[in-house]
This record gives sequence, structure tokens and C-alpha cells, in this order.
Amino acid sequence: MRPGFGSNIIPTAESMKYAQQLGVVDIVPSTEHLPSINGTWALHDLVNLRRNVENYGMKVSALENVPIEFYDHIMLNGPRRDEQVDNMITTIRNIARAGIRIFGYHWMPSMVWRTPTKLIRGGAVATAFNYEEANKMPLTHGRVYTDEEMWENLEYWIKIITPIAEEEGIRLGIHPCDPPVDQLGGIPQLFRSYDNYRRYLDIYPSDNCAIEFCQGTVSEMFDSEGDALYEFIAEMVQKKKVLYVHFRNVSAPNPEDFHEEFINTGHVDMYRAMKTYYDNGYDSFFIDDHVPHTHLDTDWGHRGRAFANGYIQAMIEAVTKQGGCVT
Repeated sequence: MRPGFGSNIIPTAESMKYAQQLGVVDIVPSTEHLPSINGTWALHDLVNLRRNVENYGMKVSALENVPIEFYDHIMLNGPRRDEQVDNMITTIRNIARAGIRIFGYHWMPSMVWRTPTKLIRGGAVATAFNYEEANKMPLTHGRVYTDEEMWENLEYWIKIITPIAEEEGIRLGIHPCDPPVDQLGGIPQLFRSYDNYRRYLDIYPSDNCAIEFCQGTVSEMFDSEGDALYEFIAEMVQKKKVLYVHFRNVSAPNPEDFHEEFINTGHVDMYRAMKTYYDNGYDSFFIDDHVPHTHLDTDWGHRGRAFANGYIQAMIEAVTKQGGCVT
């Protein structure tokens, strides 16, 4: 287990120096600067991204989130679905051939939603969500979609792309829907429960079909009361389905009304969570995510991220040195 760095880090000289100083090796860089060429990412651009990070003694351990316009018709069975499938096959092949072995993405045509922010410890600003407020928003894609439509679209995609991933030696993981409520803007949020994740993994059982495990979003789920979150972590780690972890904390296992918290507050026992990963043989990395905005911090959150990353490193060291199982 080891610390990593992500959360939209653009690999500039300044950001890479910052990551070096925090002592990380695994980088999940921002892809916002990658040019789109006919709805794909080009191999040479991906190789240049990897080499840029390697020049600083670190590695691109994963990429996450292509532009939504790369695959929105795949998610919603739009008229350009098969064109986008072909383009995504090209992009995923290019990611693998560039030497990047993990690709994380989401199944949220309406993207991540938040409502007005909340002040938490010491006046830090945290993102928040209230379902009642969100439901006042209009439909995002012109009509209401059903769960079964979205499952049919997902199954169509998974059965095509998983054999490609196996062929190329790249592992693909889907991020939970954030927030994990029934629907947003008329779009069902499929990845809102433990059982829905199990259903997804059963579509095409493969080592190459896995989870971009955002612990924060999973801990927002109604499922995550009591011991259930730690049991789900253990289950997915034992099955080798956790590609890497967004190690963050939230206020409650209630997707309809929650806010982000500092990593050492919130409803999740982060030591117990870290110990559960360790005890079940997790061997990948952790990144911070959605950190609160602290006093005099930068827009990107250098201070908040330093605090979260230091906490992650301390937790890894603590459970590794102690060993044994959670009691």
C-alpha cells in the first residue's frame, strides 16, 4: 500500500515538484489538457504525458475520466453510440499501448452534482449535497430514463470493451455515482448500491473489469451503515476488484443529505478502513479527493491536500507496522 496523487493534478514543473516533496510515486494526472482528435486520445499525446511524469521520478499509474462527449451516446444509447464505441476502443487501446495500465471512468451522463457548500471545522468550506434541492433542477437530457435502459446500455458496453481490455492488458474500473441517489436530472444513478456493483461485476466476469473505488462516494450510500462499509471493502479487495482508492470521508451514510469532511472527521473510521485494506491484501495506492478548502489555501487546495496526503501516509505506516487484524 502506498500514497498517490490525483485530484486533477496537471503535470507541470510546479505540481510535479510538489508531488515529489510529498513523497508520492503514483500519479493520476488531469486529462483536461489532452487534445481530442476525432473523439479520441492519440497515442503520442498519452506517451508524452507518461514521459513527462516519469521525468520527475514518478509514474502515471492510472488515468481517469475521458470527456463526457467521448461516450455520452454509449451511456444513453444515442444515435452516435457505435461510432463512440469504436472511438473509445481506440482510446483505451492507446492508453494501454502508452504504458498506462489502469483506466477509471464513470457512468454519470449528468456528471457529479453538488448543492451549496457548508462550513465545517474552523470555517473550512466543504462541498455538500441535498436531494430535495437537486430535484428542483430540470431534466438534463430531455426525458426520464429507466434503470433497465441504463443497465442495457452498460451491458452492451461492458461485453464489448472487456475483451478489448483483456487483449491489451489494461484494467478498467467504474467510479460510483456521486451522489449515489436514485436519479439526477432524469438519469438513474446505477452505481448507487453494493448490489448494483455486484451486478455490474457479474456482466462479464474478468480481472480486467473492476472498480475505481471512491471510498467517499461508497460511504455516502445508504448501504454503508455500521460494519457494512468495512465488509464491502474486504469483499472487493479479496476479489481483487479495487484498482485504487479515493480515500476521503463524508458526514453520513445518507446520499440524500451529506457534506464532505476533513479526512479525520466524518462518519467513517478511517483507521479501521485502512486496516481493512491492509488485512485483506490490498497492494495498490490511495489518493486524496474533495478536500475541504482551508484558510488562505490556493484554488487547487495545496494546504488541504497536504493535510490529507500526510494523514494517508501516516495511516499506511501505522497499519503496516502494527500488522494483524482489526478487532
